[in-house]
Amino acid sequence: MTTLADLAELVRAPAALSVPGDVVAGAAAAGTLSPRTPALAGASVLLYWAGMAANDWADRRLDAVERPERPIPSGRVTPAAAVGLAAGLTAAGVGLAAAVGGRRAAALAVPLAATIWGYDLLAKNTAAGPAVMAACRGLDVLLGASGGRLARALPSAITVAAHTWTVTELSRREVSGADTALPLRTLAGTAVVAASAVVAGPGVRRAATRTADPAGVRASRTRWAGIAPALPAVLAGWYAARYGAAQVRVVQDPSAGKVRAAVGAGITGLPALQGALTARGGAGLLGLAVAAAAPLGRRLARKVSPT
Repeated sequence: MTTLADLAELVRAPAALSVPGDVVAGAAAAGTLSPRTPALAGASVLLYWAGMAANDWADRRLDAVERPERPIPSGRVTPAAAVGLAAGLTAAGVGLAAAVGGRRAAALAVPLAATIWGYDLLAKNTAAGPAVMAACRGLDVLLGASGGRLARALPSAITVAAHTWTVTELSRREVSGADTALPLRTLAGTAVVAASAVVAGPGVRRAATRTADPAGVRASRTRWAGIAPALPAVLAGWYAARYGAAQVRVVQDPSAGKVRAAVGAGITGLPALQGALTARGGAGLLGLAVAAAAPLGRRLARKVSPT
């Protein structure tokens, strides 16, 4: 009999902590943080879980050989239940985005859902796989900005997409292990990603200065004025240190276990990067809240693997 724990493992439930920050970072960059932002983040989580379930359904025969302990090959979740759950979560995610964000949000949620399924069913094991997965995350950031000018959120979307490329490239060697060239490439990419999270483009600056804030929020920002300029750099440095250290260990020992650990560090460390982008968009306190999901995700990952 399938349990909630089995389903949580199927959809990599703890890894979803890395998802809401996409939407928040996009909204902060576009200056569109509002009460609808949490609902759009919820839609993003539903679509992420859908992608995880669809991924395991598509890989069920391969997992029977390489990862027989996974929910489907172990018999704890049937293939029909997995694909049905993926379809239901997809519909729920797109429906919620459309309900709270209207046509503009739906115009991003639909291609996001299509790209997720396209990755799982077609692109995953091809050379295009990392780029398609990166596009998923980039679209997720833009979903958060759907209520404003998407151009303002493009730098943040590209930054998150680039990070996702590094994680996806590593994940393709989780079973076989890697050569040292791969982690060196992804490590260089991580350095560029961390740097780009600190440097704000003109669009980001305009979004931060034009965001309308209630009096209480303005007062909070005044109290944080002394550290706010440094906050993106601090959070980006935290992200780079933890994820970068895991990749350095792969350079030293490119075994499958070290690669899986680096992939996990990339997934659970993403909130720190999202927090840096959110702070760069002018919402420092919210950026700290987003980044706080990183240590929580690492703790939960000890119980349910994020990979």
